[in-house]
Amino acid sequence: MMNVLSQILQDNRFTPENLPNLENKLFFEGDRRRPYLVRFTVLLFLSTIIAAYGVLADSTATVIGAMIIAPLMNPIVATTAALVMGRAKRAVRSILIVAGGIIIVITLSAIIGLITFNVISVTTNSQIASRTSPNLDDLIVAMAAGAAAAFAYSRADVADSLPGVAIAIALVPPLSVVGITLSQGEWDAVGGASLLFLTNLLSILLAGGIVFLLLDLGGASFEERELTRARARRVYAFITLGVLLVTVPLAAATFTVAKNSANQSQIGEITLDWLDRNDIALELREVNVFNRDVEIIVNGSDEPEPISELREELESAFPQMEEVIMKIDVAEAILIPKTTMEE
Repeated sequence: MMNVLSQILQDNRFTPENLPNLENKLFFEGDRRRPYLVRFTVLLFLSTIIAAYGVLADSTATVIGAMIIAPLMNPIVATTAALVMGRAKRAVRSILIVAGGIIIVITLSAIIGLITFNVISVTTNSQIASRTSPNLDDLIVAMAAGAAAAFAYSRADVADSLPGVAIAIALVPPLSVVGITLSQGEWDAVGGASLLFLTNLLSILLAGGIVFLLLDLGGASFEERELTRARARRVYAFITLGVLLVTVPLAAATFTVAKNSANQSQIGEITLDWLDRNDIALELREVNVFNRDVEIIVNGSDEPEPISELREELESAFPQMEEVIMKIDVAEAILIPKTTMEE
């Protein structure tokens, strides 16, 4: 396995000869800078509008479209490449473009959130809910996608995979959620979506930098270094620290989700056993756990008796439980008979 990995790295190692190809894709300098910034701004505005209205309409397909045309990936990868190459001015210019893009997306999304006629719900809208509760799974995906992005930029023959990378590591949609929820004063949602974007940003910088280092990008560009290797390592130490810091709330969220899932399963089993034992004509549909509160949703029309027995069993299994609510959804089928039309 190690021999295979070593061979892959050797075959894809940067040389001074193939370095201009990467620089041409990541850095836009001289006469190329103005046209690039115009294209970047236009695409960013359009992708933000698409993402914001896709989020408001709870449309996955629309949000995916925004991911594909969003241009934020390029300057982020350019930042980490510039750091590995020791090109301080390039790194600063690239991160300033990223910062400007972040401000544009959040501001425009907040304006759209303020002028929309849609009712915005952070709990029932899946596009918002899925981006306000990040966990360790998001970090793992972001690290892998960041590595894939760096590798795709380094090879001309795998550049076609970049749209897939853009979908895997969403950048504009989380920022759109930040702006929309900010306009509604939903501060918890703002924090969750911001954490997701920060996770993605730091993961691209760290994983991308690791890939570029393994491919010896720094060695291929050694003669033009402006930043010493020691200072570059210090920058990546701060990036690594940032990744470790975001890991803490992500791990806490993962633990909470896992704990709630286990509790939901156990509460469901206790409820099913209670229904069967007492021959109650109710069908368990869903169990939700909100910290110390429990919501049990059943289908049917029977009055559940003895319901106090269920409460005692649940309290025995979960002493920390405070409030338990059972919601009964009544579903009744009514046959509409045929009628005969008489002349």
